[in-house]
Amino acid sequence: MLRFVFRRFFETIPVVLAAVTITFFLIRLAPGGPFTDERSYPAESIRQLNRYYGLDKPILVQYARYISGVVLRGDLGPSFKYPDRTVNEILAETFPVSLELGAYALLFALLLGLGAGIAAALRPNRAADHAVMGIAMTGICVPSFVLGPLLVLAFSLGLGWCNAAGWITAGDRILPAITLGAADAAYISRLTRGSMLEVLPQDYIRTAQAKGVPALRVVTHHALRNALPPVVSFLGPATAGLITGSFVVETVFQIPGMGRMFVSAAFNRDYTLLLGLVVFYSLLIVAFNTLSDILLAWLDPRVRAHSER
Repeated sequence: MLRFVFRRFFETIPVVLAAVTITFFLIRLAPGGPFTDERSYPAESIRQLNRYYGLDKPILVQYARYISGVVLRGDLGPSFKYPDRTVNEILAETFPVSLELGAYALLFALLLGLGAGIAAALRPNRAADHAVMGIAMTGICVPSFVLGPLLVLAFSLGLGWCNAAGWITAGDRILPAITLGAADAAYISRLTRGSMLEVLPQDYIRTAQAKGVPALRVVTHHALRNALPPVVSFLGPATAGLITGSFVVETVFQIPGMGRMFVSAAFNRDYTLLLGLVVFYSLLIVAFNTLSDILLAWLDPRVRAHSER
């Protein structure tokens, strides 16, 4: 298992490097720059700013300096939009917010998805099964930028139960978590239902039922454990997506997280902040995918044996 973890770690290096390299050169090709906004800067001021931040150097020199700073010192550079703060400081401030939002969304997706999938599998091809799968398909089809405003319209403006935006009280977490986790809950419910339908007819399940094992224990201890591998495989990229893909949700609900900061950096041509977020997002995605593979190997001995070979 340690060899597997180290192999995955070294495999991430070229992936992260490729993502940073592509982003570095693409944002340079985009029209405009970090100091060409609606304000009119004097030409001499722009030249001094470019000289101060090293933007007057050849692009390959800028790339080499940035990569060396990230690799050797872990320094993601200063922010062009927030000159009194570094990218490392901005990430340290916004990452806990996105992590908290992603954790709530994942918890919502797991509880709703597993519960709905199990309920549908225990009543296959019946009204409950069709209802659950219909709601799941709706959750997959409705995008977050539609679901979020609808929830705000119903529960904030209509019923007044939650604030329409912000990240202050405990109630402010509910609507963003539901909006972000709804699609993953739908996928998890469908995966759980399909896996449970394959496991429930197995001989060892019928043997446990014949021995008089309580139905709840048969489902949770015998059936669900062997039905979880497809869900665990999905959870790796899903967890990374919940934390790194909250651009729309954080923007709609005005949440001060990394997703909202990413959108702001893209609009403001804040090169260093945008690159720093890409580096951080890439590392998060690889880390969660690796963790998912480790959990899958722990659940399924066949995966563990294959990785050893």
